[in-house]
Amino acid sequence: MTTIRPFLMFQGGVARAAIDLYVTAFDGAVLSSVPHPEPGQGVMLAELVLKGQHVLVSDSSVAHGFDFTPSSSLFVDCDDRAELEHLVATLGEGGSTMMPLGEYGFSTAFAWIADAFGVSWQLNLP
Repeated sequence: MTTIRPFLMFQGGVARAAIDLYVTAFDGAVLSSVPHPEPGQGVMLAELVLKGQHVLVSDSSVAHGFDFTPSSSLFVDCDDRAELEHLVATLGEGGSTMMPLGEYGFSTAFAWIADAFGVSWQLNLP
């Protein structure tokens, strides 16, 4: 079977901290996590489940000149306003805001943020 899963590749050994944030924010789960064989290289590959979505996470062992960009984001439909506000506060801490929590006409409430690791999140209340 063919599947499509988001894959988040971090630099600088921060994947473990990002995993902890995401699992806490979404009351998610880590299905698997394999450390790099080289000490200090972080997470070779982890698989998370966040609101039913499987997400792969890794620390790159190779330095590269690119990172996350808001042009690719994770879009989350929230169940209620309390969940939306929780995610904005939790994921937004130490990050940046592209669109603050508000009503923009296309949903009940919406916010677009980047977390402290640079991953972009569109948080929506349909």
